[in-house]
Amino acid sequence: MTKGLVYNYIIVGAGSAGCTLAARLTENPNCRVLLLEAGGWDRDPLIHIPLTWAKMLLEQSHDWGYFCKPEPTVNNREIECARGKVIGGSSSVNAMAYVRGNRGDYNRWADSGLSSWSYKHVLPYFKKLETWESSDPFRGSSGPINVQHCRYEDPLVEAYGEAGIAGGFGWTDDYNGNIQEGFSRLQMTIKNGRRCSAANAYLRPSLQRKNLVVKVNSLTTKVAFENNRAIGVHFTQNNQSFFAHADQEVILCAGVINTPQLLMLSGIGDSKKLRKIGIESKLHLEGVGMNLQDQMSAIILYKRKENGPFHHNMRVDRIVSSLAKTYFLGTGFASDVPGGMTAFLRTDSSYDLPNIQLLLTAAPLGAWPYLRPFKKPFNDGFVSRVVLLNPESRGEVEVVSSNIKVKPMIKQNFLSTPRDWTTLRDGLRIARDIATQPCMEQFIDKEILPGISKTSNEELSNHIAETAITLHHPLGTCRMGSQNDLTAVVDSKLRVIGAEGLRVVDGSVMPDLVRGNINGPIIMIAEKAADYIRNKESLPPEEN
Repeated sequence: MTKGLVYNYIIVGAGSAGCTLAARLTENPNCRVLLLEAGGWDRDPLIHIPLTWAKMLLEQSHDWGYFCKPEPTVNNREIECARGKVIGGSSSVNAMAYVRGNRGDYNRWADSGLSSWSYKHVLPYFKKLETWESSDPFRGSSGPINVQHCRYEDPLVEAYGEAGIAGGFGWTDDYNGNIQEGFSRLQMTIKNGRRCSAANAYLRPSLQRKNLVVKVNSLTTKVAFENNRAIGVHFTQNNQSFFAHADQEVILCAGVINTPQLLMLSGIGDSKKLRKIGIESKLHLEGVGMNLQDQMSAIILYKRKENGPFHHNMRVDRIVSSLAKTYFLGTGFASDVPGGMTAFLRTDSSYDLPNIQLLLTAAPLGAWPYLRPFKKPFNDGFVSRVVLLNPESRGEVEVVSSNIKVKPMIKQNFLSTPRDWTTLRDGLRIARDIATQPCMEQFIDKEILPGISKTSNEELSNHIAETAITLHHPLGTCRMGSQNDLTAVVDSKLRVIGAEGLRVVDGSVMPDLVRGNINGPIIMIAEKAADYIRNKESLPPEEN
């Protein structure tokens, strides 16, 4: 084993949180930081061109290759659990949608005992991280993450929003502002026609700092302890083993799957479970790996009457030209994604907050570049996706071997409660009703999936079981909670309970799901954590 240098802080994982922390901590030139990433650099052009994110997802490029354990509720399908394995983490491979969540989500956290995570406490950090395209008291104007409305142009997008209003649902100009509920233009983390990942926004501008060391293709295997204090990490790079020492803190930003795995392999978790796989228990924390949750989604697929802009631009000569134009100039068709409209809705007026999200994809499933006569074009269509925002179902991440190269078992426990099923079925019916509005008639030839004749609870449930997938927003496996909460893993300042010098900063600390995509909230958590770590006074709460 090769002995490494001494750092003040070691950050494991260069994803959304890790990149943010590396940038903020190294603002102090006297603070020496090591950032370890299991994946490589984000040099792949597909990462930076917004249109190509789906190709990366399908091919599992820059991905850990995780799949959830087959479960009977989804017809024993092995549903993928996409997690970024590259500089920037999942912020380098996600669909770039930006959603803060509902203020009620953070106030619920506060009501559970996490008073410093109320909406008024997190709002200043959301504003700190973002640059929004217009002046607004709820929005930031000088942060690293550029946020803009989706600029994809297709008359279908505007018609979908009009249909929502005609169907009796409201409109909000900014779902990240004062009012989340209603139809709205989707917001994206795109800047100058290219992906605005945490790597591009936070890490890359910090790379010239001499106090930041970044090591890629470096797999952390264990956290080292002296009594109950974390003193460093063991990692491998190029088949060599290394040890790096941290005289202040080890900070795990490895994500919802890898962070609990690393904790358990280091002896922190449920002692009974650890002993079964031959791991000596150093600290009993039964909540490690538990509380896994994710947003399930179901689709309605339509065939278009006439081909739209996406179909037109996917001809080989056009798409090749567009990809090159976007990559080098940041302009053109490939500089955004074929969507642009979303909605946060309640399936029942008795709910205080939205419980479903609708997402329009103005393109069919499985589209491909075409060029007659060599490659036939695809049939054009679009997808209305229904997202279960706040599922009751809970799963876990279970380590099955003491070898870190053995993938953990991911048990999502999909759709394990009656309410989750009811919500998705009701959401499908709402999406269908929106499609029947007169302004949508010019676009719809027919409903392909599940098929307009399938209306009963049984038929819709079968459709969900056959086709539903996650929205790739897993979280909660090292949840925040009070010191006397036996299921909590970290306290309100994200310190591992019962350990010293060890902190978790990523999506795994979130107690439960916020209403929307989670990349923005994870960066917010990292911004707030940076002040905790530096012993800086937190930004003052805002009463908006």
